[in-house]
Amino acid sequence: MKQMKILLVCAGGMSTSILMKKLQKYSDDRGMDDQITAVGLGAYEDVYRNYDVILMGPQVSYRVDEVKQTTGLPTAPIPSYDYAVGNSDNIFKLAEKLVTDNVSN
Repeated sequence: MKQMKILLVCAGGMSTSILMKKLQKYSDDRGMDDQITAVGLGAYEDVYRNYDVILMGPQVSYRVDEVKQTTGLPTAPIPSYDYAVGNSDNIFKLAEKLVTDNVSN
């Protein structure tokens, strides 16, 4: 898989900042050069053009359709359990699936 640029979105950017660090370490440990950024819901519109995929925290998953429509990017909520425990493997699989499915459409 090529380098991915992942935008994490949550209510204020705080909890996703913790997840962002875990995901970046996971990416670095795999020898990938993925770019992962965390922002609050109020800031995604300013930066989304620089990303391949948007993953949203469970607490803002009710806005996933709005974000998808606004950005045109593949967007999905992170499953609550994976988010809570920082399951980097599952979260990367979700991001890769979204990007792959978007390319094949």
